[in-house]
Amino acid sequence: MIAFFDCCSGISGDMILGALVDAGVPFETLRKELGRLPLHGYMLELKKVKRAGISATKVNVLIQKKAAKEACRQFRDIEKIILDSRLSPSVQEKGLAIFKRLFQAEARVHGKRYTGIHLHELGAIDCIVDIFGALIGLDILGIKDVYASPLNLGSGTVRTEHGLLPVPAPATVALLKDVPVYASDLQFELTTPTGAVLISSLARGFGHLPEMKLKRTGSGAGGKNIKDRPNILRLFLGEPVGAGKGEEKVTVIDTNIDDMNPQMYEHVVAKLFAAGALDVYLTQVIMKKGRPGTRLTVLCRDEEKGKYFNIIFNETTSIGLRYYRAERKTLPRTIRTVQTRYGKVNVKVAQLDGKKEKVSLEYEDCKKIAEKFCIPLREVLTTIR
Repeated sequence: MIAFFDCCSGISGDMILGALVDAGVPFETLRKELGRLPLHGYMLELKKVKRAGISATKVNVLIQKKAAKEACRQFRDIEKIILDSRLSPSVQEKGLAIFKRLFQAEARVHGKRYTGIHLHELGAIDCIVDIFGALIGLDILGIKDVYASPLNLGSGTVRTEHGLLPVPAPATVALLKDVPVYASDLQFELTTPTGAVLISSLARGFGHLPEMKLKRTGSGAGGKNIKDRPNILRLFLGEPVGAGKGEEKVTVIDTNIDDMNPQMYEHVVAKLFAAGALDVYLTQVIMKKGRPGTRLTVLCRDEEKGKYFNIIFNETTSIGLRYYRAERKTLPRTIRTVQTRYGKVNVKVAQLDGKKEKVSLEYEDCKKIAEKFCIPLREVLTTIR
């Protein structure tokens, strides 16, 4: 199951909770799971509301007065709450990483170390509940991948512990590096720091609604009821759609380069693969005026293309590129370990028509054998075959 958040009216922690509950997360189950946190002094409130005539779910975190006074926390306080909880290790790990990003963003804004920062709004109980409620809700729904639209940030100013700040707030800006955003004419904060850190931490990509077989939808309400537009966060849940077994839609990115030191290509290719590219390759080409050049080609998932645009522009001399949608078909494959005269070697086995197999040796394993036994690599490949 994949999830897509339509952030046309921004995104916040309570909007995410509302959308998840509206899409099928049982409210009582969510409340019970949040009870695994050693956190007191709050209660969850569930409401059905309308935003510009559209029905949506509103989940509020109501804080007791005494607990609100104790909301200011440092990172070590949040870390202790997380590690002392009875949540699953995976949810603990994700939550800890998200809060660390929050503290680091605030630290950059104020020029301090994140371990010395005291967060007021972001260290409050409702922030903790929003973040872990989102992680728990996605886990309950069985969501494997999260995607989102570009984020509407709003405009104007927002009042914080540090006074009146411009929208987007500085911490929000720090959290949204490399995320597509835009401002609307609405004079208030639409994307909050909590919403920003959650979606930027969880989303695999930003763009249009990915192709899916739609199963469920949900709408989470924002705090304000805007007359001429629904202040809601829409959530789409579905199964990814493929053209057939082993087929998928991909994006191909091309750029021709004739003015870069060839030694740099190794670094660029490695960085693209490390970012998750499906394939990267170089082609020798003859460019205008008979100049020899290199075509750099990247194969990636469409919703992630922006990430590779940034790497190419930052790491090469390219000032322009082309990209287009394509389809690819791959054979189902598995990795097997076989025993040879030189020891164990991994082989890649691809299934052809469900009967025949294509077998290829893992090059790195063969290379290690050649180095270990001081024999030619060609001999290792020939012998094992």
